[in-house]
Amino acid sequence: MATAVADALAEHHEVVVLCGRPSYDPSHRHPFYFLRREKRGKVFVERVGSTTFPRHRMARRVLNYLSYVTLSLPRALTIRADVVLAMTDPPFEGIVGAFVAWLKRRPFVYNIRDLYPEMAVSGEIVRPARWVRFWEKLHRWALRRASRVIVLGDDTCERIIAKGIDPARVVVVRDGARMPKAINQGNGTHAVTREVRSGYPFVVLHAGNLGFYGAWATVVKAARMLNGDGVGFVFVGDGAARSHVETSAEGCNAIRFQPYRPADQVPYVLAAGDIHLLTIRRGLEGVVVPSKLYPILAAGRPVLVLAHEESDAARVVRRSGCGVVANPDDPAALVALLRDLSQDPERVARMGERAAAIANEFTLEKELHRFVEVMEGAA
Repeated sequence: MATAVADALAEHHEVVVLCGRPSYDPSHRHPFYFLRREKRGKVFVERVGSTTFPRHRMARRVLNYLSYVTLSLPRALTIRADVVLAMTDPPFEGIVGAFVAWLKRRPFVYNIRDLYPEMAVSGEIVRPARWVRFWEKLHRWALRRASRVIVLGDDTCERIIAKGIDPARVVVVRDGARMPKAINQGNGTHAVTREVRSGYPFVVLHAGNLGFYGAWATVVKAARMLNGDGVGFVFVGDGAARSHVETSAEGCNAIRFQPYRPADQVPYVLAAGDIHLLTIRRGLEGVVVPSKLYPILAAGRPVLVLAHEESDAARVVRRSGCGVVANPDDPAALVALLRDLSQDPERVARMGERAAAIANEFTLEKELHRFVEVMEGAA
């Protein structure tokens, strides 16, 4: 999304992106350097040589964050800017961005991807402590400094307003997705689609990042209860929680894990799921808003939201009828729901039709246009 935002802004403005070395995709590696300049289309990219330890180990991940901030802050202070935009990766980047904007006396726009420190505490990445409370104070200072706060969903919007921020300065801009040229490419017959389905008659597909925020214990318990019933959970991708989920699912025949697929295979991957899983642990609604919902809708596939009913994804699904919502703490109820769905293909097909029908509400182009309007208004 960050790349798309930069490209959209660059249509009418000069955009300088200050970032670190790539570390999310193992195939993208840069040798160490203190500063490297690139030009991508109309966007000027400046990379500082932060460390790129694997993201799965939190201590080394924090070193990546700290080395990035140490090298990027001096450079940020020297770049001429009319407005400063910061996101929440690293988690304290918004605080740094607000500080830079304050020193430069420029407007600040805070784009919240995941809400910290709530994400770190609720996801059990850190324990509540005095330094976490200090982090929250700094975060609220950054929110008050922001001319606009851009969030990914209505649930996050409500959390930000509850912190005492003026509702007029909080704007919902979702990630959205590009509409594919053909919905459900392959129609289940493509080799990639068959491979992803793993031979299950009814597939619950999770394609994307397996992060700390998922209700994975409920999923694994449900899969064990469904073992041999023809319903299978297929995970395509990786993430910080994958090894833990794999270990807890050991010996379960109703779960399969597969690696990420190349971009040109993604439509066939999306077509492989009878229903797509989107999960958020209870208590994390509004703290994290998974963007995977929108490609699923664009592919015309129904959605199973395993999350609190007040989460943004659950609201979208209930409003539109494009899927179902299940209790993230009740594996037995999840099993009963999936057994019913696996025996009711007409209901599943209707939900897929509703998904395709509402996908146009969340196109990437519409969301980017709104993002640009917010940035221009702040400047």
